[in-house]
Amino acid sequence: MTAAGRSVCSRRLALTLVSIAAVVAAFSVPPAASADPGVRERAARLAQATAEGRVVDLSVRSESMARDVPVRVLVAADTSEPRPTLYLLNGAGGGEGTGHWFEQTDIVDFFADKDVNVVVPMRGAYSYYTDWVRNDPVLGRNKWTTFLTKELPPVIDAKFDTDGANGIAGISMAGTSVLALAETAPDLYRAVASYSGCAETSTELGTLAIQAVVEGRGGGNVANIWGPIGAPNWRAHDPVVNAHKLRGKSIYVSSGTGLPGKHDRFSSSGINRDPLKYVDIVGVGGAIEAATYQCTLNLEKRLKQLRIPATFDYEPGTHSWPYWQDQLAKSWPMLERALTR
Repeated sequence: MTAAGRSVCSRRLALTLVSIAAVVAAFSVPPAASADPGVRERAARLAQATAEGRVVDLSVRSESMARDVPVRVLVAADTSEPRPTLYLLNGAGGGEGTGHWFEQTDIVDFFADKDVNVVVPMRGAYSYYTDWVRNDPVLGRNKWTTFLTKELPPVIDAKFDTDGANGIAGISMAGTSVLALAETAPDLYRAVASYSGCAETSTELGTLAIQAVVEGRGGGNVANIWGPIGAPNWRAHDPVVNAHKLRGKSIYVSSGTGLPGKHDRFSSSGINRDPLKYVDIVGVGGAIEAATYQCTLNLEKRLKQLRIPATFDYEPGTHSWPYWQDQLAKSWPMLERALTR
């Protein structure tokens, strides 16, 4: 089979897997809460960091969305002088419930000795962190591009005396969004890191992924995001189509292949020999990651055509938190260099 033939087969497989994952995710019941001792340990460390003032919970007014947005900030280790800021976005759940960076990863420990303010907005479920053209009957009013690029940064800069250097990173749904935000507001971010995001919004694979999140999981209407599928706005927000706007930034993009990796053993933390969790992570998570892998390959190809340098990292793995924790650590040296230059 030729290279072109393999590419077509790979794309068809990714589309099929996304379709399967969307159906399963829309109708499956999540397993019961984990008894993983790591969850309890992270909760204890978060409580201690909050008591010590290293974790600050804010309520930031968004006039564009006509509501207050909860924002959690992990303050820089050394505040004796202004420090840079890393905006770290959650995935499809938007930080509602326990599916967010503070509950699922070791970021409190990881950033304990690092001179950066880490800002995690909450309550962005199924929004794609973008400005929707219409209010949605289920998902409400979403003007996240305006909030993240115009409303939130001045509040963070003033309250935490930052030095004005910003980076942005995100997982899954937000892995798409951070690329689009960096293209929309090129003067705001020095660096961008995308973990397991589909970098396409106007292709068949990209629109199917968005439908799976917004409609399959969120119960919203994708036509309220950028108009009907195929409308010009869908291309205007496509990170691959607009990849030239990433020139000059430090870029890190990662994806698993969808095949089981080091965190996907039956005995792995987070699975704990639970058959339902194993099927969810390896079956559904593997299918979703196979699709993001294809999107990521397409972004890498486009950036190479444009001769825009970027770091891409691929390894076996599924669409799950342990890999995103690993990737945050792997991307940090690049992010730190960009934020402190």
